[in-house]
Amino acid sequence: MKKLSYARIYKSQEYLESLGTIRYRSLFGGYSLTVEDTVFAMVASGELYLRACEQSAQYCVKHSPVWLTFIKRGRPVVLNYYQVNDTLWQNQQQLVSLSRYSLDAALKEKQSRFAQHRLRGLPNMTFHLETLLNEAGIKDESTLRMLGAKMCWLKLRQINPALTVKILYALEGAIGGIHEAALPAIRRQELVEWVSSLTPEPVY
Repeated sequence: MKKLSYARIYKSQEYLESLGTIRYRSLFGGYSLTVEDTVFAMVASGELYLRACEQSAQYCVKHSPVWLTFIKRGRPVVLNYYQVNDTLWQNQQQLVSLSRYSLDAALKEKQSRFAQHRLRGLPNMTFHLETLLNEAGIKDESTLRMLGAKMCWLKLRQINPALTVKILYALEGAIGGIHEAALPAIRRQELVEWVSSLTPEPVY
């Protein structure tokens, strides 16, 4: 398995060389890939996983990727990294674009890390919502902001498929620092239309 992972690392360095010098180190039983000491991807069991961010939300909705999971104290823990499948490997231009999104988001998070705060202090953040976010691996404000409301909502929906658009309003408001009721009507409508677009229309 280690041989497969090294082969994947070298292939990633070749395909993504335009991002800069890609280095790797052992992490979580796999390997982290970094540019300028900033982690943007992981290699585990011979597969490449890109760090999820708001810009990659649409890709994740369309392709329903496999998420990187590791076992901690006997329980599975899902990380914010999605698998690069064979189809994406064959589309190098899209792979580079998504990888750049991951790197840019990681760099922004790194730059704002000093401003991290607990989720509890944000608007709309109930105990139940904070618990759901923690279960999804979103444990602080910087991660919430890095992923964006849509990606966070998608990850929460994997835990609770019955999640409503009201939670999306709450997440959007939390990031914007306002109560969900104060979200502009135009933005609320955009979010409603986005959620509606995720459900395919029935074919008769």
